[in-house]
Amino acid sequence: MSAIAEPGMSESTVAESRGIRFFALAGLIVAVHLAGLAVLLSTEYGPFAITLSVLAWVFLNCFLLVVLQRPGICAALALAFIVILIALSHFKFGILQLTLTFLDFLIIDRDTFSFLLSVFPRLQMQLIAAGLVAVPLLWLIWRFDPFRVRRRLALTGVGASAALIAAMSVASPEQAWEPFQGVNHISSLARSGVVAVSRLASTGWIEADPPANGPLSLARDARAAGLPELPSGEACDAAAKRPHIIMLLDESSFDVTSAPGIRVPAGYTDYFKSSDGKQRTMIAESTGGPTWYTEFNVLTGLSARSFGDLKFYVTRITAGRVTRGLPQALRNCGYKTFSLYPTYGNFLGARTFQKGAGVGHFVDMADMGVNQDMQPDKFYFDQALKVFAREQAQQAPVFMFVYLTANHFPWTDVYRPDLTPPGWTPPGNTAEVDEYIRRQTMTANDYREFTARLKHDYPDQSFLVLRFGDHQPAISQKMLEPGIDQATLAKRVMVADPRYFSTYYAIDGINYSPSSLSSALETLDAAYIPLVLQEAAGIPLDPSFTEQKRIMLRCKGTFYACRKGAEARRFNRLLIDAGMIKGL
Repeated sequence: MSAIAEPGMSESTVAESRGIRFFALAGLIVAVHLAGLAVLLSTEYGPFAITLSVLAWVFLNCFLLVVLQRPGICAALALAFIVILIALSHFKFGILQLTLTFLDFLIIDRDTFSFLLSVFPRLQMQLIAAGLVAVPLLWLIWRFDPFRVRRRLALTGVGASAALIAAMSVASPEQAWEPFQGVNHISSLARSGVVAVSRLASTGWIEADPPANGPLSLARDARAAGLPELPSGEACDAAAKRPHIIMLLDESSFDVTSAPGIRVPAGYTDYFKSSDGKQRTMIAESTGGPTWYTEFNVLTGLSARSFGDLKFYVTRITAGRVTRGLPQALRNCGYKTFSLYPTYGNFLGARTFQKGAGVGHFVDMADMGVNQDMQPDKFYFDQALKVFAREQAQQAPVFMFVYLTANHFPWTDVYRPDLTPPGWTPPGNTAEVDEYIRRQTMTANDYREFTARLKHDYPDQSFLVLRFGDHQPAISQKMLEPGIDQATLAKRVMVADPRYFSTYYAIDGINYSPSSLSSALETLDAAYIPLVLQEAAGIPLDPSFTEQKRIMLRCKGTFYACRKGAEARRFNRLLIDAGMIKGL
């Protein structure tokens, strides 16, 4: 950088001017770095997280210096990037109760951006306005930055900071509960990057047995290699008369009488019983929140746990890549398949995922004409009745996946007090638990009205209903083990303690008696729900479900946990070789 001497200016004056500009620009760069550190210190807590976030700041600056060599523009870009990442993490936490992770950038799809624009329709214009302001400022910093950094020095900084981040992340792995705290955004992001890269390098996206002599796509290749193969299945007569099938996802619902000292209204447990009078338990793969784990289980018959630390993104990872599923099997038997989805269809790639699994008609919140994703259960039952009314002329059996949302958290507020069942009296637990039970009572009443409508409106048609709790509520720990500390709870969750993962499933017939309940075991993993439904409806099992029933019987209702994951890995390999899992 040079100063232009004005007429009459001495050399000392020019040198002084250069010095002032030099130190002013150096001071500006230092100020940007201090601003970056201030942002980190305001969002990171504890020496470990602060150190890791500072290393991430060094890594980002050095990486940019390798490309640009100018410390001024690199510091400004790094500050902008850090601020944007923290803002995005806050946004994600507000929606999913989970901070930003490396997988959010590794799996970038159109649905992610469209969901952001659906939730914040003015975001696009705000981003354009921010860009119009930021670009000229960055150009000015670029133009007047007098400093240069050698690429070799910058590369050394990249390597050293990356090594330290990796070492710290390995020495102190992130615990399952940490991303749900809503803090330490940058350090958590850095640690998740180490976990994701390590996971992908070791096992890939999904756990599966290695192929023998390359991928096996044909049954004869499997026989030649001496490997098990998918058995032949019974052909399905698509013209045969079948019952309509309704699968109800009962949000956060489980039988609270499994917890000690909980008071419930008379007849409370009747709701959890099937039409044969039995009460059955479903073991979910999530507790307290991620509905989409169970959504993945019951639509594909597979385990989200097969994706290890990446399972939070299971629907995005598998969108368009897993074509084996309950809806697809039913379509092969002549069913029209529907999903009534309670939020925007681009949430975690739900629309693409479900269509890949065989859902022919995906109806999301916008299609149902609402702009809020928590409606009374009667609303979704009415939407289902509308679909049945429209489909009567088609004379084809209908499969419908219906989500209920009234029992979604939080339970600290009274949801729709105007819908409180007549004669309702709080049983006498904490206010939060009584509100939870009140909403379950609302669901039970709405369900009885729905089944009565089906019986009245369609006396000559048959319906099979399977309903289940997708996971326990976040307050279940207060009920199951009052006073439990977070560290002990985390250990319970990490080892998949059934106390925290047990919900229910129930099978009802309307003008219909289930064809077979041979798969409806007293306790069953969620991945086997497609088996129960198909056999209860009299649907012949295709080869993949025939093999999965063998696993179910061998493993007595467990799936992923059977033989420490060996059965699930072998089954995943069979589906990969059969072309039902692609690109993973």
